[in-house]
Amino acid sequence: MRKILVFLFIIASSSALFSQDFFRNEFDENTKYILIANPTVGNIETVRFLMDNKLLNINSRKIQFVGVYYENQSYDFDAAKKYIERENLANFFLHEFRGKLNENQLFEKNVLSNELQFVFENSLGIFFFGGPDIPPAVYGEKNTFSVVTDSERHYFESTFLFHLLGGFQNDEFQPFLKNNTNYFVTGFCLGLQTMNVATGGTLIQDIPAEVYGATSPEATVKTGKENMHRNYWQKISSDTRIMGINFHSIRFTENPFFGKNVKVNKKKNPLVYSSHHQAVGKPGKGMEVTAYSSDGKIVEGLAHSYYPHVFSVQFHPEVPALYENGELFKFQPDDQPQSFYQIIGKENRKFHKNYWRYISKSLKKAAR
Repeated sequence: MRKILVFLFIIASSSALFSQDFFRNEFDENTKYILIANPTVGNIETVRFLMDNKLLNINSRKIQFVGVYYENQSYDFDAAKKYIERENLANFFLHEFRGKLNENQLFEKNVLSNELQFVFENSLGIFFFGGPDIPPAVYGEKNTFSVVTDSERHYFESTFLFHLLGGFQNDEFQPFLKNNTNYFVTGFCLGLQTMNVATGGTLIQDIPAEVYGATSPEATVKTGKENMHRNYWQKISSDTRIMGINFHSIRFTENPFFGKNVKVNKKKNPLVYSSHHQAVGKPGKGMEVTAYSSDGKIVEGLAHSYYPHVFSVQFHPEVPALYENGELFKFQPDDQPQSFYQIIGKENRKFHKNYWRYISKSLKKAAR
């Protein structure tokens, strides 16, 4: 009988552990938790890679990760739950937010507000990853070039970031970070765009059409490699080795973020992994531009003017293929195939590693 009771206890404990209700169950309030928005299997794998390779260099014994998402997102997070179970990941958990939410409730107190504040108070920071286009209605525009596939994800991530940072949409709202200015917030690609939209900024819905007047893949490739923020050769050529992304250079602004914090020579123009067709239009409240594309037309980095550990980039420093030699690709049909590791090279990889060193440093400060 005793063995049966022990077995049932283990089953119940295991069920609670992976129930996707982490912050609703009992948890160790002395542990430091880092949040991962949109915790897909791919994003969890990326965080594991960054940890295993000491790019994200934090004490994994004292810090654990909680993936947070909204119940109506299109992704099946049971896949993430099963992945955590299968890999026996003792430091990854899931938490599902629930409640009716629409685009008219994002920038005010809403059904998620109390729970968002509780999760904020029991975590030290959050990562926002890449993804599809934000519904233009979220930033007050009509849809002209956006392809919206997961509105609910954007509603959740936009309202979470607004609760954290505040925005032009509602000057009376007191953002959570007012009570903890050391809280860490960063984003990559869509993460930067959502940060901007959540704070009251806007987006360019299609870079080729709106910035360069190119309305076809053929016209876009004629704008030049440095002006392409994803690879439109893939839409022209039948060569299966052509990559869907692009590597282009960026340049830094007078903002001290990259020079002072990341410790990079501001005269450098590092190559970055780029995969987007939208970009920051009007910057949001508190958002300062830290980097541009080489022609100065596309925002490549943002940092908050008041909160020291809030910053984001339009490119993808988190991609594992930048740090290990892998599959060979071409940018255009006449190129010789190369790995992303070869393309980016040692000097540009050093820039990315410095960026991760600063992220790690920011998280350590937030954990104090």
